[in-house]
Order: sequence, then C-alpha cells, then structure tokens
Amino acid sequence: MIQVKVLIVGANGQIGKHLVARIQNEEKLEARAMIRDEKQAGNFEKLGAEVAVVDLEDNIETIAKAAEGTDAVVFTAGSGPHTGKDKTIMIDLDGAVKTIEAAKKANVQRFIMISSFDTSREAIQAAPEGFAPYVVAKHYADEWLLSTELDYTIIHPGKLTNDPGTNQVTLSEKVERNEVPREDIAATIVASLNTPSTIGKRFQVVKGNTDIADAVKSI
Repeated sequence: MIQVKVLIVGANGQIGKHLVARIQNEEKLEARAMIRDEKQAGNFEKLGAEVAVVDLEDNIETIAKAAEGTDAVVFTAGSGPHTGKDKTIMIDLDGAVKTIEAAKKANVQRFIMISSFDTSREAIQAAPEGFAPYVVAKHYADEWLLSTELDYTIIHPGKLTNDPGTNQVTLSEKVERNEVPREDIAATIVASLNTPSTIGKRFQVVKGNTDIADAVKSI
C-alpha cells in the first residue's frame, strides 16, 4: 500500500531520473515528477509516475499546486554547469526558496534538499571563481530551509559521476571529498525518505563501502 507520495523537483535531471525510477520500485512510495517540458512526460508515465508540468521559474502558487496532495518534496533541480550566474540565481537559489515556500503553502512537511558538497562560508571563499556563485546559491538555499519548521534533510553529495551505482557509500556530517555516482545519491534519497531519523540532519555522501540503508540509519 502506498503511504508516501513524493514530488521530485528537477525530475528530468540526472539524479531526478534515477530517483523517479527507484521510487516507483518502492512498495510504499510513489513519485510525482515535476518537469518543465510536457514532451518529457512520456518517460515518467511509462514508469507509472504522476507528472506535473511546471517551470521552476514560475511563481510559488504554481509550484504549490504541483505539491498539493503529496507527503514529501525532494529538490534535485540545478541550473547545470553551462549556464550563467543568472540561471544559478534563478534555479539553484530562487527556485529552491520558492519550492520551500510552496511546500509550506501546500502543507507538505517533509523536505529533502540536494545541495553541494560543502556550502560553508569557508567553501565559498575557497571556491574557484566560476564555481563560487553556485556555492553561494546553495549556501543561502540551505540556510533558508534551515530557518523553517519543515522536516528537512540536506544531502551534500561529493563530485557527481555517471558511474553505475554500487549501493555503498561513505556518509557522515563530514567526510573526505571524493566522487559519488548519481545513482547512489538517488538511493540515498530513497533511504532518507524511509528513515525518519534523518529528519533535521545534514550530511555529506561519497563513494564507500557501507550499504546505503545502513549508512543512512547511522546518521
């Protein structure tokens, strides 16, 4: 029996695609894929997922309508490495903040944020010039979420790769910087949705030797 319906914001992204597929294979979870282009809908409908066609640059009310009737929101959207600072602000910062506010408006308490590996002030200072705006955007999006009363989990992945997932990670509040397959981040999100003890937690994730379910339960 389905118990948790999850809105995936950025469902057509590389993590989002893995996440929708994994959720649809979970007995107690169901995905609602939020996508920008209706042409992308068929891929998710084949998986049996619901689809909400919403541009993340639209207003809070429109995003809230997509979240209505769900039990959790996962923000996996990103402007991508080939866009300018304007899209970084509009998607990674403002899009995230609007999604948080939309979740509140739709009375969705559970919220999982996919952030950057390190969004501290020190990381902003140390970031290469071209990467710094992204870290800044993620920093303030995280801070906005932390200031709410939502049941948040913030996941800080290492350098994302398209390597096949191993279902094993190293996961803690602080870990050594390393790579991690996107598929394993999707699995970490699912494990977090299934593990109430991750509420109010933020942690870094890289490749490792601990089963994801066990790693998440230990946080």
